[in-house]
Amino acid sequence: MSLAPLSIARPGFLGAATAAFAVAASWSASNAQTANNAGPIAPIQRLNAALLGTMQSGPGLSFPRRLAVLAPMIEQTFDLDAIVAASVGLRWPTFPDDQKAQVDAAFRRYTVASYASNFDSYDGQTFQISPEIREVGNGAVIVRTKLVAKDGSATQLDYVMRGGQFGWKVVDVLAGGTISRVAVQRSDFRTLLASGGVPALTAALQNKVANLSGGMHS
Repeated sequence: MSLAPLSIARPGFLGAATAAFAVAASWSASNAQTANNAGPIAPIQRLNAALLGTMQSGPGLSFPRRLAVLAPMIEQTFDLDAIVAASVGLRWPTFPDDQKAQVDAAFRRYTVASYASNFDSYDGQTFQISPEIREVGNGAVIVRTKLVAKDGSATQLDYVMRGGQFGWKVVDVLAGGTISRVAVQRSDFRTLLASGGVPALTAALQNKVANLSGGMHS
């Protein structure tokens, strides 16, 4: 079963390559404590700034370089440990450590590749973040965002956030404000695991990265 990439409406979707790298460079270890003390909106502001930088760089920033730019930001913004565990579901604790490591590495690469592929060109789009935070229980909140095209049309992309030792982290993404990325992945992963176990899931994630890259070495 194929894994769906991050679903974004792209009207020529999402300056220079140096702008993207400047955003990534600004997120350094020296800023970690400030980030940990910030509210749930701040991580999404930083993520959007990094995405906008890669979009504005367009073809001048190759897929491998977009991966390199976005990977640190994705790692800082998302609780990828929690997301991969939730996406696999109840079977995750039963995996041997070596299989967990295989799936985890492939999943992280896939997550970054999804953003690198979807946010790759610029045509006047802007990000908007709602100042209203919606609480959804278990300490989680939703930060509502929109990607607004220059014609005024908008794509909603909401982030489910949970606070912890390392600040607020994304634990799910809601496409269109309702479709849970974790739920979609869990369905896909269940089918792959049932048909071929961990090797099938790992191979599917790796193949998806290759497809998202357009055949470019990543």
